[in-house]
Amino acid sequence: LMQSYKNQYPAETHEVDSNLEALSEYQEMLDNLTTQGLPRHEARFKELLNQGTINSIALFQNQLDKEKQIIRKKITTINSSLREIEYSPGTYIELLTDPTPDIEIREFQADLKNCLSHTLDGEDIYNEQKFLQVKKILDRFNGRELFGELDRKWTKKVTDVRHWFLFSAVERWQEDGGEKEFYSDSSGKSGGQKEKLAYTILASALAYQFGLGRGGKRSRTFRFVVIDEAFGRGSDESTRYGLELFKRLNIQLLIVTPLQKINIIEDYIAGVHFVHNEAGKRSVIKNLTVEEYRKEKQAFDKAATP
Repeated sequence: LMQSYKNQYPAETHEVDSNLEALSEYQEMLDNLTTQGLPRHEARFKELLNQGTINSIALFQNQLDKEKQIIRKKITTINSSLREIEYSPGTYIELLTDPTPDIEIREFQADLKNCLSHTLDGEDIYNEQKFLQVKKILDRFNGRELFGELDRKWTKKVTDVRHWFLFSAVERWQEDGGEKEFYSDSSGKSGGQKEKLAYTILASALAYQFGLGRGGKRSRTFRFVVIDEAFGRGSDESTRYGLELFKRLNIQLLIVTPLQKINIIEDYIAGVHFVHNEAGKRSVIKNLTVEEYRKEKQAFDKAATP
């Protein structure tokens, strides 16, 4: 046992032999460790746990809570914009945020809370149990041996506050706020319905982003939005709805879209830019005002008529 102790702590035992005659020296080391070393290290341990780790965990949790409140505040602001947009005759859309039922995130939130429990009670809580609670979280943040990739994915997931919410939407009557339809996801909806709901939420988010409630129509803010593959799959009705929505918000649009919706889009645009790629080797672009486009369209239709 003496030799084993010497092997583990060579710096502390390099002047001591591992025979029975040195027993008194080992006993003296044990007495010093028990009466002086351990109490000194225990006090230092509690100080570091309190002033360092526990405080850092508290700051970390406060930052996550701050991000959570920012998301809720943004949803509230977006909902105020949605309230002014008629979704269907006599209705509007409201976004809902509920706590996620995800087990990993809920366990992480509970573990984080346990790290800080009783820290303000005046009790002697800076003990080994509290240390192990903190260590459990930090070990996964750092990546445990054999679980590195799994822990990295877990860390990214539980610390992204957006995952703390389950987002949904409800369609309400403008008259009394009563619920008409609830949307937990878009499954079971037609392409046009999905597109209409998406453009409604997008428009309200843009209204928040550009501060349109503050600026109004005469605001000099730059409101430019590019939508790629726009209106390609939805119905003509949902396309008109989306375009009317952006028109009401006075947003300048660059719409990248196949030709099949051009007959609807042309009523909302000021210019057309036709892109043609001959054999996939050479792209060319033709720029027209909407008036020029209509003239060329009429000429083409006339020439095509027998």
